[in-house]
Amino acid sequence: MCPERTEEILEFRVEEHQAGKRLDQFLAEAYPDFSRSYIKELVEGGYVLVDGQVVYKPSRKVKGGEVVVLCVPKVEPLSLPAEDIPLEILYEDDDLAVVVKPCGLVVHPSPGYTSGTLVNALLFRWRDLPTVGEWYRPGIVHRLDRNTMGVMVVAKRELAHRRLAEQFEKRKVLKVYRALVKGLVERDEGTLSMPLARDPRHRKRFTVSEKGRDAITHYKVLKRYRSLSVSLLEIRIYTGRTHQIRVHMAGIGHPVLGDRIYGYVPSSLPQEINEAMGECHMLVSYRLGFYHPVSGQWMEFSKEDIQPFSDVLSLIEKLEKERS
Repeated sequence: MCPERTEEILEFRVEEHQAGKRLDQFLAEAYPDFSRSYIKELVEGGYVLVDGQVVYKPSRKVKGGEVVVLCVPKVEPLSLPAEDIPLEILYEDDDLAVVVKPCGLVVHPSPGYTSGTLVNALLFRWRDLPTVGEWYRPGIVHRLDRNTMGVMVVAKRELAHRRLAEQFEKRKVLKVYRALVKGLVERDEGTLSMPLARDPRHRKRFTVSEKGRDAITHYKVLKRYRSLSVSLLEIRIYTGRTHQIRVHMAGIGHPVLGDRIYGYVPSSLPQEINEAMGECHMLVSYRLGFYHPVSGQWMEFSKEDIQPFSDVLSLIEKLEKERS
C-alpha cells in the first residue's frame, strides 16, 4: 500500500530484457520525468513497491515479470530559482514573449528537476511570472518535448495566459514543424488522423488506440534524400497531443531521426549524422501563429536556423550530394 501522502500511483512491468537492473535505474528509465537521485529518495522513503511489497533498497535488482509501483508523493509549492540560462527572444511586449527553446531544455520543473528548465530562465528575465498560471510552470501555455526545439509563446500576465490557453484549446493556433524522418515517404502529402493514448506497457510512451484522444497531423514532403533514405517534411498539427508527431510518423513507418523511443535505429545512418544530432530529435517548431490575447491582432513568428537541426540538415545535404 502506498503512503498516505501519495498523489499519483504509477505502475510498471519489468520486461525480460530489463531484468538485472537496479531498481532506481529501472524506474529512472521508465519514468524520466524524475531524476535518478529523486527516485532513490523515494525508494528509501518507502514510496516504491515490488509485487505489492515495499522495497527500501535502490540497489535491489529487478526480475522479469515483476510489477513495480511508484507512489508519487504530493509536492508542496516551492520557490523556483531564477537562473541566467541563455535564451533567444524573438518578440516581447507587456503581455507575452515569443522564445526559442533549445534542445535539451525541459520546459517546466517537476519533482527532482527544480532548476535548469525554461521556467527558471523565464523567471530570470521576468520576476513577476509566478502570478501567472500554475505555481510550477509560471507563464507556460504549451509545451515542447525536452529533445525537441523551436518557437514557443509564454504569457507574462494572467489575462494573456488565460486567453492564449483558450486559443490552444480551441485549435486556433497555427503550429508548423519541420522534421527529418527515416525512410522515403511515398506520398507527397497526407493527413494522419489517428487517436492517441498512453501506452499501458510504458507510461512515458504513447500509442495509436481507438480509445485514445483524437489527433490530426498533416504532412508535406519538402525533399527526399534517396541515398540516405531520409525525408524532410513540413508538418502542421491541428491538435496538441503529447508526442503526437513522433507517434504518427512512427505509425506510418517513418520515425523522427534521433527518436529512439519510437523506432529510430542509429545504425541506419552514418555515425557523423548521429554525432551531429546528439540526444536531439530532428523535429523543430519553426512557425507559430496566434491572436494577440489583448489586441486581437494575428501574430506569426518563425525561426529557420535552429541548432542542431540546421547543422544536421546541412550535413545530410552534403552527404547526398557526394553520393549522387
